[in-house]
Amino acid sequence: MNMQYPINPDFGPDDAYFASRELAFRNDLLKGMTVLVTGAGGGLGRAMAWTFARLGARLIVSGRNPEKLDRITDDLSAAGFEAHQIVCNIRRHEETEALFAKISRTLGNLDILVNNAGGQFPQAAIDFAPKGWHAVVETNLTGTWNMMQGAAHLWRDSGHAGSIVNIVTVTDRGQPGVAHTCAARAGVIALTKTVAVEWAPFNIRINCVAPGAIASDGQKVYSEDARRRSRRSNPMLRFGDAGDIADAAVFLGGPTGKFITGETLDVDGGGKLWGEFYVSERPAYFEE
Repeated sequence: MNMQYPINPDFGPDDAYFASRELAFRNDLLKGMTVLVTGAGGGLGRAMAWTFARLGARLIVSGRNPEKLDRITDDLSAAGFEAHQIVCNIRRHEETEALFAKISRTLGNLDILVNNAGGQFPQAAIDFAPKGWHAVVETNLTGTWNMMQGAAHLWRDSGHAGSIVNIVTVTDRGQPGVAHTCAARAGVIALTKTVAVEWAPFNIRINCVAPGAIASDGQKVYSEDARRRSRRSNPMLRFGDAGDIADAAVFLGGPTGKFITGETLDVDGGGKLWGEFYVSERPAYFEE
């Protein structure tokens, strides 16, 4: 099916598309709910912010860059949605504690947390420097854990039910070129499965969404050749877009997923069934 929207073939639809696209859910699905999206300043996070807001949620966006947060909250507010922002570096436990304390103090409570913040860079694993390894693992694994535990404390102490959606990566096979993020995201998936059981008595659900090749700002860290090959890394032979991930997060995080916990939903166009997913330069050896 051909998608009709303003799109860069590598970097995805613009905000105008996410602000007006036809949604798969009823418009008031999340009315009266408060949703926190981390890493909401760009890419997948902005698509999620628009989608949750358009479904009636009171939105909190968080990230390290206040200018990016200003842009998304200003855009959402101009469109008539309620949006708040909290600057936070998820790698710092004291900052995530302060974030949830502020939510409790000023907004009352939280219903859904989407752990979207993260990052990586393409490089052969044999060349990783300790600083690069720790930066990726501490953001994608430790930072996600800081947010998960902070939300769980808030919900346990208030007696309020909660739902967490962790944005990870497809781990059925390796992704040469980003071994650090594969290791971190696999840790998040294992955490999700484990605490889904531990936290069920607190009425807390936890699930993951694992994007495959998605046209978004995140593609900018990869070379043009890597992006070209990524488009053919699934049997649909194209990129998905950030709206696919936003819809999956709504489905698992909202009332539609009320009897789902501890699961990982792959949104990859069947990529795990199809060949290799080399996101960095493919070694000449494999071309022979």
